[in-house]
Amino acid sequence: MGLHNLKPAKGSVSSRKRIARGQGSGRGGTSTRGHKGAKSRSGYSRKRGFEGGQMPLQMRIPKRGFNSPNRVSFEPFNLGRLQEIIDKHKLKEITPEILTETGVCKKGSKIKILGGGELSKSINVTAHAISATAQSKIEAQGGSVTALIVKEVKVVKEKVVEEKVVEEKVVKAKPVISQEEE
Repeated sequence: MGLHNLKPAKGSVSSRKRIARGQGSGRGGTSTRGHKGAKSRSGYSRKRGFEGGQMPLQMRIPKRGFNSPNRVSFEPFNLGRLQEIIDKHKLKEITPEILTETGVCKKGSKIKILGGGELSKSINVTAHAISATAQSKIEAQGGSVTALIVKEVKVVKEKVVEEKVVEEKVVKAKPVISQEEE
């Protein structure tokens, strides 16, 4: 066997379907598209999720919830996991930059320290957010904690609405005199 007598396996290669080449080809006339309807027209492309006019599944199912555009997501780190990272890389302090360099988290991700697990060494921790239990455990070991994000308080401008006092007029009703009394 040489390169000159190689050929593909039988049935693996077939010529392309040539449509609209006359009635004798067997694929003339409607060119395999059938008669009438949107699919037979040129430029047809089915819309994603289209079910032939039936109400699509995505529109039938009930919608719930809400995704806040202002959501801030943190990458959580328990103290037990921090202790493993400290032991493995022989660190003296923890910052988001150091965690990124060691490959523990992605660049630009916000870090939150949680109180799960225990610390055996005193360490300086800098993170975007820290839970109260984590802070107390770190400080109990003699370490320090620095939060990078301080909760922002939004102040809404106060609207002063003018108060209008409307005078009430009391109209005394005249007694109705019936014809019988006269």
